[in-house]
Amino acid sequence: MVAVRRPAQESAPQAADERLLVEAAQSDPAKFEALYELHFERVYYFLVRRVRDRATAEDLTSEVFHKALRSLAKYEWRGAPFAAWLFRIASNAIADQHKRASREQPSRDNSPSLAAHADPSSPDLEAIDYHARLFRLVDDLPAAQRQVIRERFVEQRTIREIASRLKKTEGAVKQLQLRALQTLRSRMEGGHV
Repeated sequence: MVAVRRPAQESAPQAADERLLVEAAQSDPAKFEALYELHFERVYYFLVRRVRDRATAEDLTSEVFHKALRSLAKYEWRGAPFAAWLFRIASNAIADQHKRASREQPSRDNSPSLAAHADPSSPDLEAIDYHARLFRLVDDLPAAQRQVIRERFVEQRTIREIASRLKKTEGAVKQLQLRALQTLRSRMEGGHV
């Protein structure tokens, strides 16, 4: 199942508010949606940064939230952010995915995977929040700029490939990219979300 992107929420809630959301979801699983919407971007960014593949990150994000919902009754509030528990589930999902991938396709060389380079047990929460904010800002761009940014930086396509896909000139794609990056830079520096 593929993770579905939901509208962005405000930054992480206060611990007391988050605890109330967790308790509400434990008594009524339908209320888990609030936790999902609150933490989706952070979990997705945590995963995409480690697996470096959008489709895999989407699948793993979906898996993380399914496991979290399934195990929510066992979750015990200990004062740490709920996201820490989600990151632990995500770390385990990365390890499981890596094991599955190595069984399915033996490595051609002895180089360790990208996921092994990152310490998934210690997420950089500040970087995750920064990138979640950036994802929200990208979503606010005009459609053509948003598509160019996603294809260029997420799917890592060349300007030529994007121009061909969009049936535009390379110069037009470069202009869309430039405008999008200028808008993102000014909004990030201005603190807009």
